[in-house]
Amino acid sequence: MRGQARQGLRRRRALSAAAALAIGVMTPGVLAVPQASAARQDSVQRSLNALVRDGGMPAALASVQDRNGRTRTYTAGVGDLATGAPVPVDGQVRIGSNTKTFVAVVVLQLVAERRVDLDASVDTYLPGLVRGEGIDGRRITVRQLLQQTSGLPNYSDYLGDDVRYYAPRELLATALQHPADFTPGTSWKYSNTNYVLAGLIVQKVTGRPLAEEIDRRVVRPAGLRHTYFPAPGDASIREPHPHGYYRESADAPLRDITEIDPSWGWAAGQLVSTGSDLNRFFGALLAGRLLPSAQLAQMRSTVPAEATFGPGARYGLGLVSRPLPCGGLSWGHGGSFPGYETRGGATDDGRAADIAVTVQLTDEAGRRNLERAVDTALCR
Repeated sequence: MRGQARQGLRRRRALSAAAALAIGVMTPGVLAVPQASAARQDSVQRSLNALVRDGGMPAALASVQDRNGRTRTYTAGVGDLATGAPVPVDGQVRIGSNTKTFVAVVVLQLVAERRVDLDASVDTYLPGLVRGEGIDGRRITVRQLLQQTSGLPNYSDYLGDDVRYYAPRELLATALQHPADFTPGTSWKYSNTNYVLAGLIVQKVTGRPLAEEIDRRVVRPAGLRHTYFPAPGDASIREPHPHGYYRESADAPLRDITEIDPSWGWAAGQLVSTGSDLNRFFGALLAGRLLPSAQLAQMRSTVPAEATFGPGARYGLGLVSRPLPCGGLSWGHGGSFPGYETRGGATDDGRAADIAVTVQLTDEAGRRNLERAVDTALCR
């Protein structure tokens, strides 16, 4: 989850505590350059080591694919501070708002099937549901939901400290208690509420749960073997994974929050995946294997989004473009969820990289350092 979402995330208190231990020796992934000396390490490993050493992350892990399809994986830090266990190579993490791109792909597939119209109102599919102060579902389009130009307030700013199961309509109801941020289509602002509504539209149009549609339409066709949408009440992570941590303040100990009910993220951020699966997903998307060319072009039609995603960033329909220091663009999203932060992207020539750290980042400097590490991986 990105942007405004973090304010709500930082308020969560009901988390299982773990002793904060010293961070151990960095452990490279099995395909990484051996850690004989800094001079002999490649640039990606050095970036991960710096995130742990200088950024205070318990762990960092990366998956990098070159334009020839070769993949290398990397790790640094400790996977479990309580036991000192190593970081699992290509371990599963909570990918937060990368989920939005999956949801946008499902909506755009429905557009291609002529079951959804991007420029139809939300009321066309969910009549009478979206009403509030300055909020009217008859004046908000599906396109505005996907592009974050609806003006809807962000529900995750207002959830408070209660860590429990949330039904999607509870999340929407929380948002609708607050006034609109702006008139639809007149500005851009990141709001998780947009994607809760997109998920509800998918369910209404298909008559099937969102999790099933994501699995049927995206996960299986893209060959993603380690990506899933946790079932209601499932607070665990299924496969090998680094533990995720939370820090109340700069001088507070790290707390283990690996197991947490993810339902408050739903269509805006509930998925679990790996770096290699995310690279495979974004690569398949850009190659046209998940959407017809007309819908992929719509997805890549962008508006400025620098306030949330940094200098030069633009937001399409659930897809972010960022300029690379070596030229060209990377396309991805990124995600922030209690315990984990992920950044990554793919290029039109087949490069892809994803890096995760095991603390949710709440400072601009930390997020930019992570993005620079991704740039290093894509430009190496």
